[in-house]
Amino acid sequence: MSDPRFNQQRREQPEPHEGSRPVPKIVLTVIGLLLLWAVYHLYTSFNPMPASVGDDRVAADFAVPATADGGQLYTANCVACHQASGAGVPGVFPPLSKSEWVDAADPGVMIRILLHGIHGPLTVEGAQYNGEMPNFSKFSDEEIAALVTHVRSSFGNAASAADAKTVAQVREETKAQQGPWKGDEDLRPLLAK
Repeated sequence: MSDPRFNQQRREQPEPHEGSRPVPKIVLTVIGLLLLWAVYHLYTSFNPMPASVGDDRVAADFAVPATADGGQLYTANCVACHQASGAGVPGVFPPLSKSEWVDAADPGVMIRILLHGIHGPLTVEGAQYNGEMPNFSKFSDEEIAALVTHVRSSFGNAASAADAKTVAQVREETKAQQGPWKGDEDLRPLLAK
């Protein structure tokens, strides 16, 4: 008769142990051969692209035009509020289409608004808007002139163009202005001129 403890020990599995199972030599051989083939293939098929291949562009082709594009400036800076159609958002952002501020005889009115922004109530086409418009004083005189000209000649407006000289003059005249214009209070007298 066998000892029951011995039978019990035979049924037990051995303790697990960590071992290393090396990568089979055949796999290492295949990887090595593939690596050698890849190096050989790159060496034999490498062909630097000659300068004659390409699209014939030079650095000057990538230069930004020196003249400002009012339409691009409007799209990048004004569309979010005044919309692509210039109609604004009723009760929130005033329209630029047929606005007395845009169609004013003097383009200096709109230039002043762009240079310093607006804060507070402003009446446009009989509707009152009470909000904020940021200033665009960071723009060059040419950029402001292009933007003013674009708005004054778009969206059904047919007002005269502005030039950089006029913008420079208005910038100099209003350099003492600290902060934005106070809507109708500051700007309405300009329309009477």
